[in-house]
Amino acid sequence: MKAKRVELKHPRPAPRRALWVAGALLVVSLLISTAVWADWYYGLPADAQATFVGRQSCVQCHQPEHEQWTGSHHDLAMDVATEATVLGDFNDAELEHYGVTSRMFRQDGKFFIHTEGPDGKLADFEIKYVFGVDPLQQYMVEFDRPADMPEHEIARVQVLRVSWDTKAKKWFHLDPPDVQEKLEPNDELHWTGVAQRWNNMCADCHSTNLQKNFDVATLGYHTTFSEIDVSCEACHGPGSLHVQLAGASSLFWDRNHGYALAGLKGASSQGEIQACAPCHSRRRVVHDEYTAGCNYYDYFSNNLLPAGTYHADGQILDEVYEHGSFLQSKMYHKGIRCTDCHDPHTARLKHEGNKVCTSCHQHPAGKYDSFNHHRHAAGKGGTQCVDCHMPETTYMAVDPRRDHSFRIPRPDLSVKLGTPNACTGCHLKEGVGGSGLESTMLASLKTKEYAEWLRVAASGDEQVQARLAQVDRWADQQLDQWYGKDRKREPHYAEALHAARTGAADAPEQLARLATNGNMPAIARATAAMELAPYVGSDELINQALAKALKDRDPQVRAAAVGSLQGLDSEALTRLAGEMLDDPARAVRVEAGYLLAPLPPLALSRTEKPALQKAIAEAFVAANVDSDRAGGHRMRGVLYENLQQPEKAEAAYRTALRVEPDAVGSRANLAALLVRRVEQSLAQARQLAQSGNAAAARELLAQAGPLEDEANRLRDGELALLEHDALLVPDNAGLQTRLGFLRSLQGWRKEAEDAFRAAYELEPRVAPYAANLATFLRDTGRPREARALIHEALQEHPGNDWLTQMQQELQQIVPTGPTRRN
Repeated sequence: MKAKRVELKHPRPAPRRALWVAGALLVVSLLISTAVWADWYYGLPADAQATFVGRQSCVQCHQPEHEQWTGSHHDLAMDVATEATVLGDFNDAELEHYGVTSRMFRQDGKFFIHTEGPDGKLADFEIKYVFGVDPLQQYMVEFDRPADMPEHEIARVQVLRVSWDTKAKKWFHLDPPDVQEKLEPNDELHWTGVAQRWNNMCADCHSTNLQKNFDVATLGYHTTFSEIDVSCEACHGPGSLHVQLAGASSLFWDRNHGYALAGLKGASSQGEIQACAPCHSRRRVVHDEYTAGCNYYDYFSNNLLPAGTYHADGQILDEVYEHGSFLQSKMYHKGIRCTDCHDPHTARLKHEGNKVCTSCHQHPAGKYDSFNHHRHAAGKGGTQCVDCHMPETTYMAVDPRRDHSFRIPRPDLSVKLGTPNACTGCHLKEGVGGSGLESTMLASLKTKEYAEWLRVAASGDEQVQARLAQVDRWADQQLDQWYGKDRKREPHYAEALHAARTGAADAPEQLARLATNGNMPAIARATAAMELAPYVGSDELINQALAKALKDRDPQVRAAAVGSLQGLDSEALTRLAGEMLDDPARAVRVEAGYLLAPLPPLALSRTEKPALQKAIAEAFVAANVDSDRAGGHRMRGVLYENLQQPEKAEAAYRTALRVEPDAVGSRANLAALLVRRVEQSLAQARQLAQSGNAAAARELLAQAGPLEDEANRLRDGELALLEHDALLVPDNAGLQTRLGFLRSLQGWRKEAEDAFRAAYELEPRVAPYAANLATFLRDTGRPREARALIHEALQEHPGNDWLTQMQQELQQIVPTGPTRRN
């Protein structure tokens, strides 16, 4: 039997194949990884600039948000006047106001008003646009539109003061604050005046991507916007890059630009707050290319807490919107942002009633929304959180707005300083604290809100002052009963600001402490730095406080400190120049540009010279923002004068007069410049005559004559404007000072002294006002009175360099002791 043949089979080379497979997978993985890495790495260029694309590009992916936004106050901020958008009664309705009867009517499908025009005559004006929707709607008329202007451009637009109350369904005349008289057609507050001009007063916050486009040569507007109302890109920034990224096939958003929109949802609340702030703050524009996502302080400088705008404790007084109040609050400093309370797209509150607050303030349950906390009976005033912590004031006649500083009522401060408090605001008209409303004046205020009581008290009415003080004391005693006389009374910046406003002897020390107290809100520190301006140079403590404020973490404080250093000499400014010019915030550098422009270049270091040139250029840009107002051109003129460029300064002042002929200041600046030219011509003429060149001397004298005549005409015109303004605002010390100088130049000695003395008595804490009056007394042959005044002023400003030098000069004229003034 044959043996069975056994065939040996070689095993398959599995390891080699696995190796190939692994290699192939590795290559594929590397290719995929490389492709993914490349997809991530090669995105948009780092310097790619987004442009505005309109809400239609947003709706495709964000339909729910668009539906929420539709019908919101942002959506209805402005619109073309149509049957669907006009809410007012234009069926031949009439409104009479100070002798002018306005009639609102329709014609050929359009809306018109028959009212007083810019020439003082009654005429018909077509309503082109509507403004707002609740609680009032305003109406706008377009002027100066050339026939060939492109359809998308808008000429000068004026906002009527005849307005529609959307709640009461009636017409009313929206008077300026505290103006209870007929406005003349040439008044800037008249509806055809510059204060009611949409292009420069309202437009940038009621439309998206607003470009003012004022042509200085023709004095005409060519204003444009990408969308007529406050649309998506107003808050989220221009969306072209976002749309491009969203439509791309990439796995990622962009490594450089992220979503390519404003960062509103970051860990810091600043992105969102600074996106809302430009339209919810009272501010000055320092650069006009802001879009959402930019740093606020590179484009704006917000108003602080000056008298006339805020009460001494920071509560709202004038129409200041929400941002300045919110910056004072503990909520702001704890990272709370606008959308914690407000829905970002409907712009409404997220909840009703106290739930807006208790959705966060809920530990333990019922701690705040209960009698134990608010101490008021259910169903009555005082049970809502906002009653005590967000008191309400009505602006624009019908628009109640709440203070957003979320403060605890402090009647103790009211008793001490006369500041408002929520308790008095609610209980003022009751019989609490003593007598009721027996007097005629008190009874007449029974239907008025708290703000009107405060205004009447500020005007000097003793009965109203007494009643307010009475209720303030009652409220303070009531809190003593509830919480004990040792209740918490935290130190408040109101004390320092009140001291500054009242000229207290220790005001400089209080302000210096506040300006450098990092535990106080930045806006209060900045206000203290601003209020220190009159004391600069009088005490090393003040100078040190402002020097420290220049290093503050908040740009508001640094900008205010720069603005207050005007009183320092050039040597002291030179020592601080580097720090100011190197500031990261443009708002601060602009202030530095204004302040340091007169410094001689040789005084600066090699690195400071180009930094100063950059700051001056930024200051010019800031002035150009207001090219449609005299103030912008006047500021350019001042900068040019500081840069020793008188020809350009003169051109700027003349442009200011052409842009706004009735503005105060431009004539005085131009007249002073012309007088200096005359003086230079006279000096040169004398030199030429002495050297035997009589012909050239006569030519210079002939040129000087017309310049002097023009300067006199300019001063006459300026004096008339100042006299008018001083009648309207008699308690403005700066206005009185300018009036004093002009009256003196015109030879009106008695009237000039009255103005200089009024300025000093209004602001005795401001050293220059004392020096101005003393100089006038000295130059009019009364050196003894001048010396007595300087002696008195030095009691308020011990060590002030200016006053001390003047005292030394007067001692040489009048070596005897000071004479008491009558």
